[in-house]
Amino acid sequence: QLQLVESGGGLGQPGGSLRLSCTASGYTLDYNAIGWFRQAPGKEREAVSCISGDGVSHYAGSVTGRFTISRDNAKNTVYLQMNSLKPEDTAAYYCAAGPSRISVVRACDAKDFHSWGQGTQVAVSS
Repeated sequence: QLQLVESGGGLGQPGGSLRLSCTASGYTLDYNAIGWFRQAPGKEREAVSCISGDGVSHYAGSVTGRFTISRDNAKNTVYLQMNSLKPEDTAAYYCAAGPSRISVVRACDAKDFHSWGQGTQVAVSS
């Protein structure tokens, strides 16, 4: 059974960087799309970025140019490099696995993702 574990969250400063990791166990991620989603207190969950098994990626407009998604299939891990952090990036971040279709990655919609991690908290504050 696929299990995903997020790590790397914590306190970041405005303008600073954090790198989140999403590591899978029990299943290879090679043929899965992985999405990063976030939910801030009192707000709906939103998509951050998605990546296909062969590296095609999609970003939400709010993070384009600041965040980079990547994957290391040998390590069964997907990363989210977050640069130029803003207070509005504060949220619980979740990774999820879904079918590695381009349409899924480009839509980057949570409804298409079936296996979710427990989340990691990111707080951006000075």
